Amino acid sequence: MTYNCIMGLDPGVSGAVAFYYPEKPLLIAAYDVPLVDKRINPSALSDLIKMHGPDLAVIEIVHAMPRQGVSSSFNFGVSYGMALGVVGALKIPMVSVSPTKWKKYFGLSSDKEESRALAISKWPASDHFRKKKDDGRAEASLLAVYGAKTQT
Repeated sequence: MTYNCIMGLDPGVSGAVAFYYPEKPLLIAAYDVPLVDKRINPSALSDLIKMHGPDLAVIEIVHAMPRQGVSSSFNFGVSYGMALGVVGALKIPMVSVSPTKWKKYFGLSSDKEESRALAISKWPASDHFRKKKDDGRAEASLLAVYGAKTQT
Protein backbone atom coordinates (compact mmCIF):
# COMPACT_ATOMS: atom_id res chain seq x y z
CA MET A 1 0.00 0.00 0.00
CA THR A 2 1.16 3.52 -0.74
CA TYR A 3 0.72 6.26 1.83
CA ASN A 4 0.54 9.98 1.11
CA CYS A 5 1.37 11.07 4.66
CA ILE A 6 2.64 9.04 7.58
CA MET A 7 2.50 10.34 11.12
CA GLY A 8 5.14 9.37 13.67
CA LEU A 9 4.21 9.86 17.30
CA ASP A 10 6.62 9.81 20.22
CA PRO A 11 4.02 10.00 23.01
CA GLY A 12 4.40 11.63 26.37
CA VAL A 13 4.61 15.21 27.54
CA SER A 14 8.15 15.60 26.20
CA GLY A 15 7.23 13.78 23.00
CA ALA A 16 6.50 14.97 19.52
CA VAL A 17 4.48 14.32 16.41
CA ALA A 18 5.83 14.38 12.86
CA PHE A 19 4.36 14.10 9.40
CA TYR A 20 6.37 12.51 6.59
CA TYR A 21 5.46 12.51 2.92
CA PRO A 22 7.06 9.48 1.19
CA GLU A 23 6.64 11.02 -2.27
CA LYS A 24 8.54 14.10 -1.03
CA PRO A 25 11.18 12.57 1.26
CA LEU A 26 12.91 15.88 1.98
CA LEU A 27 9.68 17.30 3.41
CA ILE A 28 9.07 16.81 7.13
CA ALA A 29 6.81 18.62 9.56
CA ALA A 30 7.61 18.03 13.24
CA TYR A 31 6.04 19.52 16.34
CA ASP A 32 6.28 19.14 20.08
CA VAL A 33 3.17 17.41 21.39
CA PRO A 34 0.67 20.18 22.29
CA LEU A 35 0.16 20.44 26.04
CA VAL A 36 -2.29 21.91 28.49
CA ASP A 37 -1.67 21.69 32.25
CA LYS A 38 1.37 19.45 31.61
CA ARG A 39 -0.73 16.86 29.76
CA ILE A 40 -1.37 16.22 26.09
CA ASN A 41 -4.01 18.59 24.77
CA PRO A 42 -6.24 16.16 22.85
CA SER A 43 -8.14 18.89 21.01
CA ALA A 44 -4.97 20.62 19.79
CA LEU A 45 -3.39 17.27 18.86
CA SER A 46 -6.51 16.35 16.90
CA ASP A 47 -6.45 19.69 15.05
CA LEU A 48 -2.77 19.23 14.18
CA ILE A 49 -3.34 15.71 12.88
CA LYS A 50 -6.38 16.78 10.83
CA MET A 51 -4.35 19.63 9.32
CA HIS A 52 -1.85 17.14 7.85
CA GLY A 53 -4.30 14.29 7.11
CA PRO A 54 -2.07 11.26 7.62
CA ASP A 55 -3.29 7.92 6.34
CA LEU A 56 -1.10 5.90 8.75
CA ALA A 57 0.10 6.52 12.30
CA VAL A 58 3.25 4.90 13.67
CA ILE A 59 3.25 5.16 17.44
CA GLU A 60 6.10 4.28 19.74
CA ILE A 61 5.10 1.78 22.42
CA VAL A 62 5.94 3.20 25.80
CA HIS A 63 6.34 1.70 29.26
CA ALA A 64 6.99 3.03 32.73
CA MET A 65 10.72 3.40 33.34
CA PRO A 66 12.59 1.90 36.28
CA ARG A 67 12.92 4.34 39.19
CA GLN A 68 10.13 6.46 37.71
CA GLY A 69 7.73 7.60 40.42
CA VAL A 70 4.14 6.42 40.62
CA SER A 71 2.77 9.85 39.71
CA SER A 72 5.13 10.17 36.73
CA SER A 73 4.23 6.67 35.52
CA PHE A 74 0.52 7.45 35.80
CA ASN A 75 0.87 10.75 33.91
CA PHE A 76 2.95 9.03 31.24
CA GLY A 77 0.25 6.39 30.82
CA VAL A 78 -2.49 9.02 30.64
CA SER A 79 -0.59 10.86 27.88
CA TYR A 80 -0.03 7.64 25.95
CA GLY A 81 -3.70 6.73 26.25
CA MET A 82 -4.80 10.18 25.13
CA ALA A 83 -2.58 9.97 22.07
CA LEU A 84 -3.96 6.53 21.15
CA GLY A 85 -7.51 7.77 21.75
CA VAL A 86 -7.11 10.82 19.52
CA VAL A 87 -5.64 8.77 16.67
CA GLY A 88 -8.30 6.10 17.08
CA ALA A 89 -11.14 8.65 17.17
CA LEU A 90 -9.84 10.11 13.90
CA LYS A 91 -9.98 6.57 12.42
CA ILE A 92 -6.37 6.59 11.31
CA PRO A 93 -4.86 3.10 10.96
CA MET A 94 -2.17 2.61 13.64
CA VAL A 95 0.98 0.59 13.92
CA SER A 96 2.75 0.37 17.27
CA VAL A 97 6.46 -0.29 17.43
CA SER A 98 8.91 -0.63 20.30
CA PRO A 99 11.82 1.79 20.52
CA THR A 100 14.21 -1.16 20.31
CA LYS A 101 12.73 -2.35 17.01
CA TRP A 102 12.62 0.93 15.10
CA LYS A 103 15.99 2.10 16.42
CA LYS A 104 17.59 -1.22 15.41
CA TYR A 105 16.21 -0.66 11.89
CA PHE A 106 18.23 2.59 11.69
CA GLY A 107 21.28 1.22 13.57
CA LEU A 108 20.67 3.57 16.52
CA SER A 109 21.30 3.05 20.21
CA SER A 110 19.09 4.43 22.97
CA ASP A 111 21.08 7.70 22.84
CA LYS A 112 18.58 10.32 21.68
CA GLU A 113 21.39 12.47 20.28
CA GLU A 114 22.01 9.75 17.68
CA SER A 115 18.38 10.07 16.57
CA ARG A 116 18.70 13.84 16.35
CA ALA A 117 21.93 13.57 14.33
CA LEU A 118 20.28 11.15 11.89
CA ALA A 119 17.27 13.44 11.50
CA ILE A 120 19.56 16.40 10.79
CA SER A 121 21.36 14.36 8.12
CA LYS A 122 18.05 13.26 6.52
CA TRP A 123 16.52 16.74 6.55
CA PRO A 124 19.47 19.19 6.50
CA ALA A 125 17.29 22.13 5.42
CA SER A 126 14.87 21.66 8.32
CA ASP A 127 14.95 23.78 11.47
CA HIS A 128 12.96 21.17 13.43
CA PHE A 129 16.00 19.46 14.98
CA ARG A 130 18.46 22.27 15.70
CA LYS A 131 18.26 22.23 19.51
CA LYS A 132 19.21 19.40 21.83
CA LYS A 133 15.65 19.41 23.22
CA ASP A 134 14.35 18.59 19.72
CA ASP A 135 15.20 14.90 20.13
CA GLY A 136 11.49 14.04 20.43
CA ARG A 137 10.81 15.68 17.08
CA ALA A 138 13.69 13.71 15.58
CA GLU A 139 12.40 10.43 16.96
CA ALA A 140 8.82 11.11 15.81
CA SER A 141 10.16 11.89 12.33
CA LEU A 142 12.21 8.70 12.22
CA LEU A 143 9.19 6.70 13.39
CA ALA A 144 7.28 8.03 10.39
CA VAL A 145 10.11 7.05 8.02
CA TYR A 146 10.24 3.63 9.66
CA GLY A 147 6.54 3.27 8.87
CA ALA A 148 7.10 4.30 5.26
CA LYS A 149 9.86 1.73 4.84
CA THR A 150 8.18 -1.18 6.64
CA GLN A 151 4.44 -0.79 6.06
CA THR A 152 4.30 -0.34 2.29
